[in-house]
Amino acid sequence: MAGSGASGGIARVRSLVDDTASLLLDVSHDIWDHPELCFEEHHAHDRLVSALDDAGLEPTPHAFGLDTAFVAEVGGGGPLVAILCEYDALPGIGHACGHNVIAAAGLGAGLALASLAEEFGGRVRIIGTPAEEGGGGKEFLLRAGAFDGVDAALMVHPADRDLPGMQAIAVHQVHARYTGVASHAAAAPERGRNALDAAVLGYVNVAALRQHIGADERIHGVFTDGGAKPNIVPDRAATHWYVRSGTTASLAELEPRVADCLEAGATAAGCGVELDWVDPPYDDVVEDPWLLERWCANSVAIGRPVEDPAIDGPVVGSTDMGNVSQRIPSIHPMIAVAPRGVAIHTPEFAEHARGPGADRAVLDGAVLLAATAIDRWTDPEPSARPS
Repeated sequence: MAGSGASGGIARVRSLVDDTASLLLDVSHDIWDHPELCFEEHHAHDRLVSALDDAGLEPTPHAFGLDTAFVAEVGGGGPLVAILCEYDALPGIGHACGHNVIAAAGLGAGLALASLAEEFGGRVRIIGTPAEEGGGGKEFLLRAGAFDGVDAALMVHPADRDLPGMQAIAVHQVHARYTGVASHAAAAPERGRNALDAAVLGYVNVAALRQHIGADERIHGVFTDGGAKPNIVPDRAATHWYVRSGTTASLAELEPRVADCLEAGATAAGCGVELDWVDPPYDDVVEDPWLLERWCANSVAIGRPVEDPAIDGPVVGSTDMGNVSQRIPSIHPMIAVAPRGVAIHTPEFAEHARGPGADRAVLDGAVLLAATAIDRWTDPEPSARPS
């Protein structure tokens, strides 16, 4: 029955998703209306858990040691497909990454698959994954066993186009905390050691490094502390950096070069610096070719052809879905919610994440996730697939 999603499965799924459309869109809008930062997504957690509970799925709230994670599983045998929901927002600009759409689409797919699990001989595990925006929730869930036994992990992410995925590169965050010696900036400047100067010099060093890194590498940072008053030589300063590279392996080579830049700033200013590399780093995403082929075929079948990223360039970023994909066959396709050219992580994209395009993406995303899951349920073992 391989490929059932592109035939009878899609029609069945569409009917089930349409039956829950009002709920799914209400959930999407409600989460958008209540943006919450990573590990603080209590409203979204409770709303999604309530929806699963009302449907009789008996979800486990506050799961795997994370207060805003949840899990629900249905099915007695067959391949186990995980459907992932994200629901954290960004500081200042709310759901400018459209995680409300991810959550609602995942909910819709999970509810549809729960109704079909016995018929198609599969299992579904719906996992609420908090803190994608820098917190690494999926890595902590991996460590806690949330993905144990999973045969495939699926999610969909909003964008300005329907794409097979994003160029999801590896990333590691680092906080640089500089320490100097305070002094009166006018009466005794010679007694001071300026931690802000150290941070500025470190920043300049990184800016020079950017000329000599790979095309798929990115380094960007902000100042998070610059001292107390202009007439006091700052005895403390801090910066926060994202260091990105195409793969986890190449990231490991870039990290010490960045560290050298930041430490050199401290040396030049006569200050100290402590580098705190944040756990966990994010791996690059490895898309499973078979799952991606099924997603694209299903997307064509519902009238959403998937575009070649080369046409207008890929969406570049990083996600903790990369950590999942390194261990479990996974996909992370993109679905259009905004007009072409509207970038994620912008206020304009946030507005579209509650608009008509986002509503269509919630329903179509739920259909595509469920149809692709059914394809995996009914597919021969991977070893039996033609090469």
